[in-house]
Amino acid sequence: ISKGSRHSWRSAHRASRVFRMGLHPMDPQQTADFVGRGMLAEDEASRGLGMRVERMGPGTATLSMVVRPEMLNGFKICHGGFISTLADSAFAFACNSYNELTVAAGFTVDFIAPAKEGDVLTADAREVGVAGRTGIYDATVRNQRGELIATFRGRSHRLKDRQTVPVANP
Repeated sequence: ISKGSRHSWRSAHRASRVFRMGLHPMDPQQTADFVGRGMLAEDEASRGLGMRVERMGPGTATLSMVVRPEMLNGFKICHGGFISTLADSAFAFACNSYNELTVAAGFTVDFIAPAKEGDVLTADAREVGVAGRTGIYDATVRNQRGELIATFRGRSHRLKDRQTVPVANP
């Protein structure tokens, strides 16, 4: 089994476990989409920066953001804090995609290239692995030309028996 196949199997297995436990009346993709909509509705920071949820899936999320003039530092490039925030938001959406409330325990960011005003940055986050209530997620941030801007690795902690977005019981 290739590394990518193991990742897909693990994500599907975890999503299936959550679904079988009766925590969600939806399949794993529907749950991820539901969580993405619910999280963005409550996330003033991400919305305030103009972030959009492009895609959600079990253990994955893709968010985008346009670099605006007020995001530029003194060198007229995008401030690293904004790039980190985009990656962190994608990480948050990915690790909460199972609708199990999960928070960041830490992250690192490496900047590869500058982003400029008008660039459309896209952060793709994916689950690397989960053990118990701890997860590891990787993300890349790229511009509209596909150039790598930054890499991100986040460590998550899942809170016990709490949903990210409450599901109404019929």
